[in-house]
Amino acid sequence: MFTLSELDEVLPLVHASVPPTLQYAWPLLKARTGVDVVVKHENHTPIGAFKVRGGLVYLDRLKRSRPHVSGIVTATRGNHGQSLAFAGARAEVAVTIVVPHGNSTEKNAAMRALGAELIEYGRDFDEAREQAARIATDRGLDFAPSFHRDFVVGVATYAHELFTAAGDFDTVYVPIGLGSGICGMIGTRDALGRKAKIVGVVSESANTYRRSLDAGRIVPTNSALTFADGLAVRAPDATALEIIRRGADRLVEVSDDEIAEAIRIIYSTTHSCAEGAGAAALAALIKERGRLQGRRAAVILSGQNIDRSRMHTVLAGGTPQLADLHPSHA
Repeated sequence: MFTLSELDEVLPLVHASVPPTLQYAWPLLKARTGVDVVVKHENHTPIGAFKVRGGLVYLDRLKRSRPHVSGIVTATRGNHGQSLAFAGARAEVAVTIVVPHGNSTEKNAAMRALGAELIEYGRDFDEAREQAARIATDRGLDFAPSFHRDFVVGVATYAHELFTAAGDFDTVYVPIGLGSGICGMIGTRDALGRKAKIVGVVSESANTYRRSLDAGRIVPTNSALTFADGLAVRAPDATALEIIRRGADRLVEVSDDEIAEAIRIIYSTTHSCAEGAGAAALAALIKERGRLQGRRAAVILSGQNIDRSRMHTVLAGGTPQLADLHPSHA
């Protein structure tokens, strides 16, 4: 997928804008879960999510190959868009972002604050992505996909930091949206020659990757009904699916209730904020903690960008319900 020398090459580019995030073994979290677990704090990047790393590499390489690119357009539920908006401002490339109706108001505000043009279209990510492709043709913009090798190499720098700073693990849990995070983890593990089992985590309400792996082919779903918007994908990327098939040990499904409980546990044991996708890895570890006794594990806290209203519901002991979301999510 990529070599260690390529990874070493992009580390200075990423670290020029994103200092290495830390990884901590929180005593209260170990006491709560019964597992020797390290948290990789990707919630502590300039956009509050790991995606920023991929955007920096993608736009740097695009600008090098096409110095006069007029602009790019992409679709997102939030963190991918923030990544490209953040990188676009640094590369002086205009960024247009399509989000579905009912998307996170706070993620939308963050993308606008980073200088992006924001367009709302469709009932979910997949419909927004189709519209972004049409806008690319109509306006003569470059279409930036949500999964691309340059994104994978960029986000892989978080895995490099984790393995080189914290040593070996028996198991690493990684949330799966479209797949750049887990593919970067698999590629880095292989490039460094580590033996950790990589476990992908999906929502039971957005389980297209699990279904596709089971079937040995792409199996789209009709909906992705989860408040963890970073996991809400209805169809897998074919390249990501193959990398996951070859390199992941297994996939674990978690419910919205389990994700909400993991957000509460993260807050009470580390006083960190996690969005739904950001807490999914811990939710899976808790689900599998019986098989992790005496072993060392890591979870990726991939992002913190949860709307205040949803965080209020979660910290009050509840789970954000579909009825509370915009009708387009249903």
